[in-house]
Amino acid sequence: METSDEESNLLRTPVSRRWVLKTGAVAALGAAGLALVACDDDNDKKEGIAMTAESAQARPTLSGPSVETMTGPISTSDLGFTLMHEHIIVQAEGVAHNFPQIWEPQAELDKTLKVLKDLKAKGVDTILDLTVLGIGRDVPLLLPVVKEAGINVIAATGLYTFNELPTYFQVRDVDAMADLFVSDITEGIQGTDVKAAVLKCATDAPGITPGVEKVLRAAARAHLRTGVPISTHTHAGMRRGLEQQDLFESDGVDLRRVIIGHSGDSEDLDYLTKLADRGSYLGMDRFGIDIILSTDKRVAVIAKLCEMGYAERMVLSHDASVYIDSFTQDFIQEHIPNWNYFHIVDDVIPALLQAGVSQEQVDTMTRGNPRRIFENVGTY
Repeated sequence: METSDEESNLLRTPVSRRWVLKTGAVAALGAAGLALVACDDDNDKKEGIAMTAESAQARPTLSGPSVETMTGPISTSDLGFTLMHEHIIVQAEGVAHNFPQIWEPQAELDKTLKVLKDLKAKGVDTILDLTVLGIGRDVPLLLPVVKEAGINVIAATGLYTFNELPTYFQVRDVDAMADLFVSDITEGIQGTDVKAAVLKCATDAPGITPGVEKVLRAAARAHLRTGVPISTHTHAGMRRGLEQQDLFESDGVDLRRVIIGHSGDSEDLDYLTKLADRGSYLGMDRFGIDIILSTDKRVAVIAKLCEMGYAERMVLSHDASVYIDSFTQDFIQEHIPNWNYFHIVDDVIPALLQAGVSQEQVDTMTRGNPRRIFENVGTY
């Protein structure tokens, strides 16, 4: 059977089996796609090693404090306006890989590129993508889009679960998990040279179950070995952040290097000040999820905390994404229409200023604190 010029060119292009399967190229290219899938594993590995070595040679050497992003290290002075708890693509782990018909990756990547460019144009310089194992992290898929978008994206490592662990980790100890987190930080994520700059873990309504405890302790150990900050998911209504602090502290973690995520879901000033008084940052990071707490109430809490002197202990964000399969788009549009990257810039900051928060305090929460978080690093 003859192949077209396009198919012949593709056959000569060194791409990985993962790319072919991920993009659905097998179905689109027929025999040419099958030939690509049949490429030798050893060749894939050699190409990956060569590409990684080439990228490593191009990595800049910076003087002064720096932080890893998906496109390489940058000076912390270049972080600028930073959203400290976001996602780009969130997927139920393994579902789309096994049933690729449930989404259109190229369409979503095209949308992602536009959204990130628009966000940059709005004045946001950096986002922290806290997508990790458990919610579909795929750095190789996103990397070309991030490079083209021109916005700083910081990647994370860790494991997102409220209870059970993947079987792989159930039969291995805490250090085995910590070793993998450290590898993401020191070597690179998923075969790329993108290095994680944050550790992510979660405690929700079930509390610190045996599985969750293993993740938290692995994050603590990886933190002690690498110095990168820890950022968490919590159930604020159940005051889970205090339990996280207790566990981290028992493992020797400096709580000033921890961001207690989703603290902004709570109006409980006693809870929030207890977290901050122990040194941790408060993630006021779910703006737009009004079904948990309205924007007006979130703004009022931040304004009160700023009045009490806690501006230097808060960071702002949405916990939003470009694509998420945890909810239908109809549900999002009906119940949480403001849950997007633009809500803080367009609506929240004007509301904070109206509520008496100063521009200096806004800058502290969006610029100064993120920079301090990524400068307060280093091994113990």
